[in-house]
Amino acid sequence: MNFGANFKKIRMECGYTQKYVADKLEIFQSNVSDWENDISRPEYEKLIELSRLYKVSLYELLGIEQPLF
Repeated sequence: MNFGANFKKIRMECGYTQKYVADKLEIFQSNVSDWENDISRPEYEKLIELSRLYKVSLYELLGIEQPLF
């Protein structure tokens, strides 16, 4: 799966720069770039923070369908 493309798409829809996201998550801008380019993946805690920052579900952030239970 290409999670990075989805991270970037949602970030851009929010109108945020990589620098803004990095500052909010207290990480380096290069970390955000690496995530968006599928070089690395965020830790669980950062996924949750991204989800909250972007105001989307974890499912939407990851670009997967939410299961119907």
